[in-house]
Amino acid sequence: MKHTVTVARGDGIGPEITDAVLRILDAAECDLEFEHIEVGERVYLAGNSSGIAPSAWSTVRKNPVFLKGPITTPQGKGYKSLNVTIRKTLGLFANVRPCRSLHPFVRSLHPEMDVVVVRENEEDLYAGIEHRQTADVIQCLKLISVPGTERIVRHAFEYARGNGRKKVTCLVKDNIMKLTDGLFADTFRRIGREYPEIQQEVQIIDIGTARVATRPSAYDVIVTLNLYGDILSDVTAELTGSVGMAGSANIGERISMFEAIHGSAPDIAGRDIANPSAMLNAACMMLEHLRMAERSERIQNAWPAPSRTAFTRRTSTRGALTPKVGTRASPTRSSRDLAKDPPRSRRSPCAAASATPALRAQAREGEPAASTSRSRTTPAASTR
Repeated sequence: MKHTVTVARGDGIGPEITDAVLRILDAAECDLEFEHIEVGERVYLAGNSSGIAPSAWSTVRKNPVFLKGPITTPQGKGYKSLNVTIRKTLGLFANVRPCRSLHPFVRSLHPEMDVVVVRENEEDLYAGIEHRQTADVIQCLKLISVPGTERIVRHAFEYARGNGRKKVTCLVKDNIMKLTDGLFADTFRRIGREYPEIQQEVQIIDIGTARVATRPSAYDVIVTLNLYGDILSDVTAELTGSVGMAGSANIGERISMFEAIHGSAPDIAGRDIANPSAMLNAACMMLEHLRMAERSERIQNAWPAPSRTAFTRRTSTRGALTPKVGTRASPTRSSRDLAKDPPRSRRSPCAAASATPALRAQAREGEPAASTSRSRTTPAASTR
């Protein structure tokens, strides 16, 4: 079945890293069709406060997956977050961030780290409801619902079950926020009874984050609220080597979005030094979601050595850092190795398992769904 992917190249380095990834997808014979839309800075400045034109929504809603490059939000008031708008409009309730060490290609304090952060994506303080109470006090509302919490907790457990994970940890601050975070923790314990084969625990977010940073081997899948997950997933990504290497999946019932988590880096745009690894990792997660695990595996196995060669920098006699090979040449290096079959490691860092009844039903019918494959591959890796 041929799939059509909505693609937004984004701003800054977005177009060049997106183009590099699309070349690799073509070289891997993924048999995908791409429909391009424009989002980001130019759309903002044209008068669309959310960064996406009304005409683009029909394309986004038509296709099951959306591959989005990093964007630039103009400075000043009146501009809404494009990501928040997309997540709320499309119901992308789960942000899934696999964070696996890229050792030996990227130095890490924890070479064996392999943690997945599942973050609630629509509620909490990111509901964006703020108002001024008095001249000296501004209030932000924290919204936690039973349906939203049940959905994200069940997604985390289904992800763990589908990908052979052994443990799910819930991180909350229910010792202080006894109603909101207390609801999240209680829901986790209740739904957890349906998954007796999976180890379960609830921890306080502050000490939990500290332990993730020092003892990540004690964690497997982590499920948490929106704000905590936003912070924690950047911590875990940086621990594996670099935030600039990580991709993420935003999962919905019918449509899902995949993106690099780093910014648009306009200061290096057009200089042929941007590393496309994060965008490629996001694309591999997309392939898993489309039940194309073998293609994802081929790409991941082909990527590490070429990308290391492309982005390891050398020091000249004057002390300047220069890349050995740039963004445009890196897909060619990877394409040469796509036909090879190197030794496989124990788990794909890009798996994005189905967790909703609708997605499981689609999978049974042969439609796009998040893969429950347990493919074993070498992680996509590079130095930034």
